[in-house]
Amino acid sequence: MAQIEVYTKAFCPYCTRAKMLLDGKGADFREIDVTMDRAGFDAMVARANGRRTVPQVFIGGKHVGGSDDLAALDAKGELDALIGAA
Repeated sequence: MAQIEVYTKAFCPYCTRAKMLLDGKGADFREIDVTMDRAGFDAMVARANGRRTVPQVFIGGKHVGGSDDLAALDAKGELDALIGAA
C-alpha cells in the first residue's frame, strides 16, 4: 500500500471527511496536524505548491489535493488503485 500523508487542522470538517474516506478504504495514513505547528504548515504549503487550505493529501509522495479532490478520485474509480487497495 502506498504511503499516505494527510495534513490536517483541529475541528476541520473537510479533514474529517478525507480521513473517513481513507478509513473506509482501509488505508493506513499518517496524519500531520498543523493546527499549532507553523513549521509543519509551512512545509505543507511548500509541498502543496502554495495551497494553504487543509486537508492536503499526498499519496506515494504525490500531491493529490484536498478533500474534494480525494472524493473526485474516488468517484472516478481511481483512488483504490492509487492507494493500492484495488
